[in-house]
Amino acid sequence: MQDVLEMRDRLINEFTEKYMEKLFYFCLKKTGSNIEAEDLTQDISFQIISALNKGTIPTSFSGWVWKIARNRYSVWAKEKHDRIKATTGSDICDCEIEDEDENLLDEMIHADQLVLLRREMAFIKSDYRNIVVAYYIENKKIQDISLSCSLPINTVKSKLFRAREILKEGMDMAREFGRRSYNPEEIFYYNICTSPGELGQPWTLMDPKLNQNVFLACYDNPMTVEDLSIEIGVALPYMEDIVSHLTSQTLLIKNGEKYETNFPIISRETQQKIYFNYESILPKLIILLTEYIDRFIAQYREAGLCFYGEYQNYEEAKWMLLMEFYKGLYPLCTNSPKTKLGNTKRLNSGTWDVIGFEKCALDQDSVGFHCQDDGFVHYRFGYSGIENRTPNYLSKDEAHELRLMVENKKAENDLIREKLVKYGYAYKKENAFFPNVVVIRQSTCQAFIKFCEQKNFSVDFIEHANARGKLHKGILETIEEINRTVRQILCSDLPACICDNNEMVDALLETMCTRGHTLGYIIKYALDSDWLKYDETTTPAIGAYFYIP
Repeated sequence: MQDVLEMRDRLINEFTEKYMEKLFYFCLKKTGSNIEAEDLTQDISFQIISALNKGTIPTSFSGWVWKIARNRYSVWAKEKHDRIKATTGSDICDCEIEDEDENLLDEMIHADQLVLLRREMAFIKSDYRNIVVAYYIENKKIQDISLSCSLPINTVKSKLFRAREILKEGMDMAREFGRRSYNPEEIFYYNICTSPGELGQPWTLMDPKLNQNVFLACYDNPMTVEDLSIEIGVALPYMEDIVSHLTSQTLLIKNGEKYETNFPIISRETQQKIYFNYESILPKLIILLTEYIDRFIAQYREAGLCFYGEYQNYEEAKWMLLMEFYKGLYPLCTNSPKTKLGNTKRLNSGTWDVIGFEKCALDQDSVGFHCQDDGFVHYRFGYSGIENRTPNYLSKDEAHELRLMVENKKAENDLIREKLVKYGYAYKKENAFFPNVVVIRQSTCQAFIKFCEQKNFSVDFIEHANARGKLHKGILETIEEINRTVRQILCSDLPACICDNNEMVDALLETMCTRGHTLGYIIKYALDSDWLKYDETTTPAIGAYFYIP
């Protein structure tokens, strides 16, 4: 008996914690009214809790809950239908299926009901809708419809009867159209694009608001085209085309008659959990990583070399070095994914992936990243609005002119060089232009290797080398902890269709740990530790660099 009571209490707790909110949205979708949804939710909840208190222990709790929900909704819909029928005195099912030339709808259905009927016509399948239109609107006979549709007469009658049932249920519902249309949840879509599709994918697929609504509605919530049509408030024929197109582009997947979003949308709660855990992990990483960089640079200096080039000072170069060393060490960890997003082959010769992020207020700005021709790369820091002080992108001509400046070659366009000075990527002294970016040269790295091969090291050099070995181990152990934590949080939130795709989860983990707000938090804790410094005199070109092979 005690076991039964404990099971009952557990199921009641599970119901209140996991199903109440879902039930309300189920009822809201069905009724279209907050008040009626609340009443229906209370009715369903009462039935469920009463049954549990009487000793019912269902084999499948979830299936049992939703069976009760659907049964109680059917009762609600019938009662509402009866009320409407009593008020208007008409019912679409009162219309006999006969071969009459007169328009039965206009005669049998009250004017406001006719409006509801025509509204519902947009939300039934085309094979049903065509028969209804032919019979009721165009006044065609059953036999004529049978011939034109190449269907047996009994099939036409059966479809007509089923269509009337569907229409009747829809007319009984007070639909709330456009609840998400042109007002989707605040989702930011982030693309990793190796090569765009010939039709502008992924941007042409992700930008339309209607597509975004479909992605949201189907995320971790498989829906039929009819469900989507009702949910978003778009006529079924148009919705059929949209869903078909998005499925062909592999952004939706079809399972039976239902569709589900085929890329991750990271919830606000999941992001907050990840970054909350960073508070205990990243400060430890920053201590190890910044000391590792300092000792690395000191070893280069002993060799008479400057790893980051001669144009930015060390304090400015640190911003770029911190990003590069973290991203360079990350894949060396044993549990770091080797798969990256951006490599999925798509239609129209595209290779790209997308992620959705629910916008959330975090205490640290993101770090962006863009590259350009001629070896130019720039980490763009959201911190203190730094990224807004330089252009989003350099043109090819601007990047080329900056490359000429870095290599101390003759100018091809002084007007462009003046623009680069204005942007902060260069400065001018005595009518001569000088770059203001980090420069990583392969020749410098090779010179350092030759220095090490001579094995003529000072005590300090050896101390730095030994310390870096220990730091390296600590960094990788900390990254391993980051990977475990982030993967666990992601998998607790991702829908099964994505979670079961190990390659996708790996690539998502790699992206989450090496981009965006994760890099932003690394910057934050480096600033908190005073290893990074920033004031109004700091160049906006921090994070910009060239790699010269």
